[in-house]
Amino acid sequence: MKISVCIATYNGGKYIKVQLLSILKQLSRTDEVVISDDNSTDDTLKIIKELEDKRIKIYYSDKKSPIFNFENALLKCNGDIIFLSDQDDIWHTNKVKVMLAYMEKYNCVISDAEIINANDKIIDESFYKTNNSKSGLLMNLVSNSYLGCAMCFDRKVLEHSLPFPKDIEMHDRWIGLVSEIYGKTHFCNEKLFQYRRHENNFSMASEKSKNSLLKKLSIRAILVKNLLKRYFLNL
Repeated sequence: MKISVCIATYNGGKYIKVQLLSILKQLSRTDEVVISDDNSTDDTLKIIKELEDKRIKIYYSDKKSPIFNFENALLKCNGDIIFLSDQDDIWHTNKVKVMLAYMEKYNCVISDAEIINANDKIIDESFYKTNNSKSGLLMNLVSNSYLGCAMCFDRKVLEHSLPFPKDIEMHDRWIGLVSEIYGKTHFCNEKLFQYRRHENNFSMASEKSKNSLLKKLSIRAILVKNLLKRYFLNL
């Protein structure tokens, strides 16, 4: 069984080395880390290449979008089990082992996390508690619990998720909802990584949405439209 860890990078030089080291020590020689870089202008790629690890595969994207930067990485991965990773978090040393054990029963597994700031200080003990995370299709259409960097899933979920619809707001919510329809999902209680929140984050997870009611309804309508379209195309 091969593991693929997919990372979308963009100007992540400040934290990327620490994150990659926390990942690589948990992988076997046959696993891979698939990085899609969206034209970083800092030293991100230089730092990655200096690790000189043959398991790291670098691809390039010009989509100017974190969503489709992740899609580019996912399209290139070869693993049976796929982990998503941000460029600035820190994995606990048992993350892969614990999540793989759950993957024996489920198609998609999500873990809890401690939330840290730019200086590695824990600012919240539980992402689950802050976000009121729960499984369920209707629950996650109303309020999203799927955080990409907390997820791993199998190839069945990946194949049903790709390609990403062009009008979705976030890829992790899409993958999570697809897994609710086509597989079994599980939210495990273990805190398996440190989720970093700082001013350069793209995702607003763990923060209260500033979208208007009309915008929120539009996001949900787009998700339902695309889920129905994907479902009937796969019949």
